[in-house]
Formats: sequence, C-alpha cells, structure tokens
Amino acid sequence: MYNFEFEKPSNIADAVAALGGDEAQALGGGQTLIPTLKQRLASPTTLVSLSGIPEMQGICRGDDGALCIGGATTHGAVASGAGAYPALAALASHIGDPAVRNRGTIGGSLANNDPSACYPAAAMASGATIVTNNREIAADDYFQGMFDTALDEGEIITEVRFPVPEAAHYEKFVQPASRFALVGVMVAKFADGVRVAITGASEDGVFRWAEAEAALSANFSADALDGLTLPADTMIGDLHGSKTYRAHLCGVIAKRAVAAAA
Repeated sequence: MYNFEFEKPSNIADAVAALGGDEAQALGGGQTLIPTLKQRLASPTTLVSLSGIPEMQGICRGDDGALCIGGATTHGAVASGAGAYPALAALASHIGDPAVRNRGTIGGSLANNDPSACYPAAAMASGATIVTNNREIAADDYFQGMFDTALDEGEIITEVRFPVPEAAHYEKFVQPASRFALVGVMVAKFADGVRVAITGASEDGVFRWAEAEAALSANFSADALDGLTLPADTMIGDLHGSKTYRAHLCGVIAKRAVAAAA
C-alpha cells in the first residue's frame, strides 16, 4: 500500500466535505478497495470511511411500502433484517462468506458495480431507487456499464429503496472460489408486470432481459421462457465459461428463478 490519511466522519455532511479533498476516496466495507490498495492499483491520499455514520445504516419501511436500506448497511444485516423482501434477504445471505457479509456494504457494492455482483441485479429487477447525498437515481439509469455508474465524483450512496414485489427470486450459478455469479438472475413480479435482471454474464455489466419480461408478464411460469435465447456476442468469455455457455446459462438460471418465485 501507499501512505494515506484516514478519516471516519460521523455524519453525511462531514463525509461529503472530506471527499472534496484532492484524491480522497470513500471506503465502505473495503472488500474491493482494500485488496486494490494492497496491489497498489489505487493510491488515494485520503480514505473516508462511511462505516461510522448512523444515518446510513439500518433497514426500515417507507411510507410507500418500499424497503429502505442505508448505504452503509452490511450484507449480513440485509440478510437478517430484510424479511419484508425475502428474495433480497436470501440474495444477501449468499454473498461471499461470513467475513465478507459482516464487512461488505450494499452501498459499496452498488458504487463499485462489479459485473458479477449480486446487488445490481436486485436493484434493477426491483426497480430500486439509489439515493445519494445529492439526488435520487432510478436503477435503470444508474448502471452504465462494467464498473461504471451515474455517480459523480465525491457523491455517495446514502440509501437504497426497494419496491417490494408480489413474488421474486434470485438464482445464482456460483463461481466456487470467489462466490461471485457466473450468471445470476433476479426475477420480480409486480402488479404492472415482471422485471428480469441478469448479472455475471455480459461485458456491459448488469442488464434487463426485455423479451423474458414480456413473456413472463403474460404468463408467469418457467415454460414462458421456452425458445427464448440471448445473443452470445456481448457475453463474457473467460476460463470459467465461453460466451456461448454463458448465454445458454442465462436461460437455464432464469427458468430456475421463475420456478422458485412462482
């Protein structure tokens, strides 16, 4: 690691002020950033920890019924405290291992936007709203490509609001060493239709499968996905699986997700 200063503000205003310094970087649970620093792939002059801000922690229900989760809430806390949205709680309970779940945060995961992370699929399938210190961003507008988001420099995720669907399930085909998703599919059924989001598969990061959404909105059953395929050309191809393999796996995992949700 390089030398850096460390600040741990107790409120959002102080955190934003600290991030205004030259080459300051926010630190959530550190599950991605700390290994990056160890490999000297990043060299911020100041790390601003968000873990000591009470207003960014915890889970509650909003006036509109949405599940509101503070940006500094750990995966473990989501797993145990998001009972009003069982599919989201189950998703969080299978992120990484206990050490990761006890340190990693939902805001950190969404800010990093790893192409194989689980929360991006949950946010997009749920039609979630990402709340920052400056604004509210719809999930469909927030994710902008691999490791790329709509966040501006120094902007932090303070809360994520999840509408609670009538039925939902997240199915993940796990890469056993990392516990990331080779392919992960979140299916969420609402009164006005079904949303399907896929992570781990595409070079462009998380995405919605429009054809599957249309088919499932008309018939919410795994059989509705028969004959639907995704193009392989934009899929990730690596030592874990070819582009064609991942494209095929999307359909298989989507069917499992629908069957479990239905």
